[in-house]
Amino acid sequence: MSFQHLDSAHLKRFQRRVTLLSAAGTFLDGYDLTVIAVTLPFLVKQWHISPALSGLVASSAVIGVLIGSLVFGNLTDTFGRKAMYVIDLLSFVIFAALTAFAQNVWQLIIFRFLLGLGIGADYPISATLVAEFSSSERRGRQGTSLAAIWFVGAVAAYVVGILFMPFGANAWRYMLLLGAIFALVVFFLRSTIPESPRWLASKGRIKEAEEILKRLTDQQVVLANETHEKHGLIDIFSGKLWRRTLFVCGFWFTYAVAYYGITMYTPTILKAFTHGSQTSANIGSAIISILGVCGAVLGSYLVEVWGRRPLMILAFSGLTGALAILAVNPHPTMNFLVILFSLAVLFATMGPGILNFVYPTELFPTSIRASASGFATALSRVGAILGILVFPNLVTSWGIGPALWLFTLAGLIGLIFSIWLAPETKGRNLEDLNDEKESHFKKNEILLNR
Repeated sequence: MSFQHLDSAHLKRFQRRVTLLSAAGTFLDGYDLTVIAVTLPFLVKQWHISPALSGLVASSAVIGVLIGSLVFGNLTDTFGRKAMYVIDLLSFVIFAALTAFAQNVWQLIIFRFLLGLGIGADYPISATLVAEFSSSERRGRQGTSLAAIWFVGAVAAYVVGILFMPFGANAWRYMLLLGAIFALVVFFLRSTIPESPRWLASKGRIKEAEEILKRLTDQQVVLANETHEKHGLIDIFSGKLWRRTLFVCGFWFTYAVAYYGITMYTPTILKAFTHGSQTSANIGSAIISILGVCGAVLGSYLVEVWGRRPLMILAFSGLTGALAILAVNPHPTMNFLVILFSLAVLFATMGPGILNFVYPTELFPTSIRASASGFATALSRVGAILGILVFPNLVTSWGIGPALWLFTLAGLIGLIFSIWLAPETKGRNLEDLNDEKESHFKKNEILLNR
């Protein structure tokens, strides 16, 4: 079935709007997941939270992401992209607001978990919708821009933390509430986006798909009424798709271990090197996050110039090297930590940190695209939780340097996965990549083996 009309230059403006509204969701993802790192020092002081419980506070939303991505990815393939695209933003509004009014640590943990369900839903929904509306030539750049805006949201969390410091004991409440206000605006704007024609066609709703394409292109569009092989989530482990699943889950899991383990505790780590100044620690953390944004922007440009595979290999190489240098220095200075953390985050965001919005949507058929992306997201959250919960205990027992070997190992494993399994998908349309005829599956397996 051909969707070549979506490659028309006439659709650039519409495709930018879809990307922008999807990116607004990932901005909120980045803000809401990172802002807890900024608010945690306030909460520990105000509620006398133990180290073990602070780890649960930091990871509660990530646990929600794990479940939300798995459940809502499947629902997105069942009920459509648009319905889930709007509903998940409503959950952002409700639960972000509730976290701001939490009266004790357990209420905060519960509300952060529920917020995480919506964040987890947004990963497969937004990435899938952008991929299915994008042209073949711009799909990589538009997909990676979602991830780039995620890191802008993370930087915004640190900037807001610095700006709200003068508000005193309740500053953390205002930081959390700000996410709900922005989500409310995005919620109304997203309702204007139509359903994905590719999803409609995969469900046999050809006339509806043609009507949407006609409305977007001002041309009469005729889609072939083909019979497609129906897939379930279990099929991602089949002989046709298991290598793709292994690659996507492997690189995303290892990236999440390293990235979240470092960034969730950056303000806490740096505070020990600033004579107890929380403002200085937040400024250092913001610098690191800004370098992450630079890496994401650079990667978004290179993804359609170099391609996916070389970008992924270079990024994991740089991430692993920066972490190894940190790990062999047991007594780092503040400047040394900021520089090396910045390099590690720059490389991480330049490759796996943005390609996790591209590869999962390119390597699976329309009927299970969101489900497969949701599964990979869920597994990556296992890696994130591992990094968040294990790292502080390792620092306490071993010190920062030795503990960083965990993340160095994660980066090395990600590099191995990329060299072994990463395919090149630049410039190919989704139907060619995921032709559901057996002969084409064999052709694509040859590509994956290169």
